Amino acid sequence: MDELSPISMTAQFSAALIFILAGIAFVGFNLLLPRLVRPINPYPEKLGNYECGERPIGTPWVRFNVRYYIVAIIFLIFDVEVLFIVPWAVVYKSLFSQLGLLVFFDMFVFLLVLGVGLIYCWKKGHLEWVLRERKNEGRTKALLS
Repeated sequence: MDELSPISMTAQFSAALIFILAGIAFVGFNLLLPRLVRPINPYPEKLGNYECGERPIGTPWVRFNVRYYIVAIIFLIFDVEVLFIVPWAVVYKSLFSQLGLLVFFDMFVFLLVLGVGLIYCWKKGHLEWVLRERKNEGRTKALLS
C-alpha cells in the first residue's frame, strides 16, 4: 500500500485550513460591511417594536400560556415521526423481500409507541385549548400535569 508522504499530507491540510480561513473571512466581511455602509440615524419611532405596522400595545415582555408551547412540541414530535414513516413506505416492498415480516412489525411497534404517546397526551388534556377544571381535595386544579 502506498503511503502518503508528509509533504502531500501537509499540503492537503494546509489547503483545508486556507479554505476554512477564507470562509471565516467571507462571513466576517459580510457581517462587517453593512455596519460600515449603513446610515446611523436612530430615533424613537425607529427604535420601537414593530408589530405588523400597528402601534404596540403594552410591553413586549408578555407571558404566553404554556399550552402554546406544549401543542407546538406535540406537533413537532408527530411531524418528525412522519419523516420516518414516508421513506419506510417508499422502500417497504424491497425491504419486505429481504427481511420479511420483521419490517412490518418494526413499523407496527413504532406506530404503537406513537399511538400510546397520542393517547397519553389526549388523556392528560394537552390537546385541548380550553382547560377543564376538576375538584381535588376541595381545591380546584387545572389539568396542566
